[in-house]
Amino acid sequence: MFSSSRHRRDCARKHDRLRNAVLGVPAAYTDPSTDADAAILALSLSQLVTARAGNSLQLSHILQAYGKRALAAHEATNCLADFFLDEAESTATPDPNLPLSGVPVSLKDCIDLAGHDTTLGFSANAGRPAHTSAPIVQLLRDAGALVYAKTTLPTACLSFECSSDLFGTTTNPYNPAFSPGASTGGGAALLAWQGSMIELGTDLGGSTRYPAAYCGLYAVKGTHGRFPSTGCVSCTPGLEAVPTITAPLARTLDDLEQFWRRIVEMRPWEYDHTCAPIPWKPVDYVASGKKLRFALMVDDGVVPPTPAAERALREVESALADAGHQIVPFSPPSPLEGLKIGYQLMFSDGAVSILEPRRTGEYVNPALLTVRSLLRLPLWLKKLGAAFLRWFSRPRGRNDAWATLLEIFHPRSALEERRLVVARDAYRAAWHTAWRSAGLDLLLTVPHALPAVPKEPAASDKATLVSANYAFLYNMLDCTAGVMPVSYVDKACDSYRPDFRKDAKYLHMNDIARGVHDLYDARAMHGMPVGVQVVGGRFEEEKVLAGMKAIEHAMWKSGKGFVPRRF
Repeated sequence: MFSSSRHRRDCARKHDRLRNAVLGVPAAYTDPSTDADAAILALSLSQLVTARAGNSLQLSHILQAYGKRALAAHEATNCLADFFLDEAESTATPDPNLPLSGVPVSLKDCIDLAGHDTTLGFSANAGRPAHTSAPIVQLLRDAGALVYAKTTLPTACLSFECSSDLFGTTTNPYNPAFSPGASTGGGAALLAWQGSMIELGTDLGGSTRYPAAYCGLYAVKGTHGRFPSTGCVSCTPGLEAVPTITAPLARTLDDLEQFWRRIVEMRPWEYDHTCAPIPWKPVDYVASGKKLRFALMVDDGVVPPTPAAERALREVESALADAGHQIVPFSPPSPLEGLKIGYQLMFSDGAVSILEPRRTGEYVNPALLTVRSLLRLPLWLKKLGAAFLRWFSRPRGRNDAWATLLEIFHPRSALEERRLVVARDAYRAAWHTAWRSAGLDLLLTVPHALPAVPKEPAASDKATLVSANYAFLYNMLDCTAGVMPVSYVDKACDSYRPDFRKDAKYLHMNDIARGVHDLYDARAMHGMPVGVQVVGGRFEEEKVLAGMKAIEHAMWKSGKGFVPRRF
């Protein structure tokens, strides 16, 4: 009872603080946008930095242009967790000749900023501001960036929706009936509205890549140790076997590449002890004309992609082939086996640490609660359930993948966890061998089977966290993985027939895949962005970004370049 009352009290206080921060901005931020604002917003990251170096652009003018957009974004999508424009200007480094001078950067709520809450969506963490800032925040300020907002996330982070009692529900800018995608959803909504130039998020199983895909943005999750992550609080504290990665999102691919390069050139290993001292090595496949070897993973063996997601992937395949790149066969280790190892590692503690801060009555998305419930069931009962799935599912064998996951989904001892790490390393080695044997440069796949997830909690539960494997696999492998928008859902060519559930493809799907495809509605999703995922090896951030540029170039050459919607 007392926990519940404290929860309601702290949520109310958090709501009031944010409301006061938004309503208390100087009058200049509530005035209508001007032509001067539009000119600032039209600048790329490199152009903005150049303008600052030429003393033709003041920090206050940049903050006003982006601050107005941030307020509009929040009104439309509820994307802000904290807002501090005056502090951003007062703490900004005045030197105009810095590599990120004047670049507006927003932070996901879970990144420590001294004097501000790091809540992970839990009311128990509200009103307890961080004492020190994460190393990446100090690096950003030393580089001249403007840090002026923190963005919303769902309670406990692991979710396809972006909802919490602390912040409310954040919606997708393209369609408020849908989620902005996973736990960096608030930052993605802010970026899509051009309320920021760069969002810093975190990624454990796609939490920067899903929002990028669902909001028409660009993101690259690097290998652990390439980008500063200390002080970027994980929802799975202490988990090293599948680490949480800090990663940036941007509205344009050029801005994303410029930001990555300038961060690495700031020598982040001098700020964060977890960073590897690897200098930036520029790669440009468009300028060099080099033709690449791509592999295609259309289906992860658990949940096949929906029509819009597969069409987008095939269009990229066609554009690359027309541009002279090779699409080659690839036979990697089973993605299902990777999911089995990775999820056992991620939930080896029975999901206790993820939900430890939760108070009585506090909202948590149903998909995560389902995971916790499954983990709590006796192992013999899960094995019995798996046997029933194998024996009684028709057509026979359609639920074998789901049964395989169910019978091993259980808390693990320290000894069992160490054995799983050995299995993970063997899986990584097998993947590396297959990659080298195929002579690959990059792998193409979908970010998720769905191009969008409805914001309702029931949809998250129906999709289940198992459907996250298209993104989670590359966290488990610790590969570099980027997401970019390439198309929009088109109801004219992406719709299922009304009787699609009678098709052999649907009838042979496992129960999880059926649940995902039942959520797919091309008419409701019409006009939503659709992305593809580009995967490289470990510490190949430059190569993945260059590959994304080659794809963007090929798509424009084919007449199908992506044009983001303006809000």
